[in-house]
Amino acid sequence: MKAVQVRKANELVIQEIEKPGISNPTDVLFKVKRVGICGSDMHIYHGTNPLATLPRIVGHEVAGEVVEIGQEVTGIKVGDHVVIEPIRYCGDCYACRKGRQNVCEKLSVFGVHEDGGMREWCVLPEKQLHVVDADLAWEEIVLAEPYTIGAQAVWRGEVEKGDTVLIQGAGPIGICILKMAKLQGASVMITDLSEERLAFAKENGADVTVLAGSENVRHRVEEWTNGEGANVVIDAVCLPMTFELSFDVVSTAGRIVVLGFDERTAAISQLPITKKEVSVKGSRLQTNQFPKVVSLLNDGKLRQEGLVTHTFSLDDVQEAFNFVESHPEQVRKAIIIFN
Repeated sequence: MKAVQVRKANELVIQEIEKPGISNPTDVLFKVKRVGICGSDMHIYHGTNPLATLPRIVGHEVAGEVVEIGQEVTGIKVGDHVVIEPIRYCGDCYACRKGRQNVCEKLSVFGVHEDGGMREWCVLPEKQLHVVDADLAWEEIVLAEPYTIGAQAVWRGEVEKGDTVLIQGAGPIGICILKMAKLQGASVMITDLSEERLAFAKENGADVTVLAGSENVRHRVEEWTNGEGANVVIDAVCLPMTFELSFDVVSTAGRIVVLGFDERTAAISQLPITKKEVSVKGSRLQTNQFPKVVSLLNDGKLRQEGLVTHTFSLDDVQEAFNFVESHPEQVRKAIIIFN
């Protein structure tokens, strides 16, 4: 079967590998139908993802159709359409005992620490697969994983109905956060440097958009919240300057959520944290968000609505990566189609 492997930095190959088979009674074999290209896949391709090892079959935004199940599989049947939960965890460490498997001490992420889903066939344990409505388009359900990233950030920010939420960054993850925050009943302001991205955010429910390159975000937040500040600030840009700004614009008793892996230091005073009793939280991957996202997809409450902008065949995967790299302003989400 064919698989897409990053052999080394900036070297992508389609190689022939052995088709996997079921070896454990809880295994599920499925035919891959769609795989999304994520920013982390691009970082792996460039050799700049500090968590990935090479060579690596990439891809963790995966949707497929079940073709065989192990003897002890009870919740999945042949023919089901599934999305994958791309994390393995030990179940024993402190994080796992606290229900935070996404930061397990022995965490293994599909497509990052272990070979991922950009291949024609995959085998995974039943617990890593979630059944979705077979009537839904593949382009809808393949976005389940990025939606869980948005759901996690909203959960970490404890977003509730009536909250004011500032999202910094209107890229694909920013839009996923926006969709989930609006479903919680929050009022959302979103910032970006791109007018096109902000227009798309407006179409997807943003109450206020701010062009950060020419407008003063701090002043806009003050006006929008009548001086209170945003109850929740979610940083999906993840630069030192956006992290620092979060503390200036968050309200008293507010929450700051950061999704980044930038190792550069930011200059943060203790005073606003203590004075306003601000909670600062990281958000990584997801914790038990798949059932919620799948339910929203099945109920028609979550739709991509133009988030997918480009599709490529498996044979054109190099062209896909080149296009995402060369035209980031045109691409919201690119999908690889497996036939």
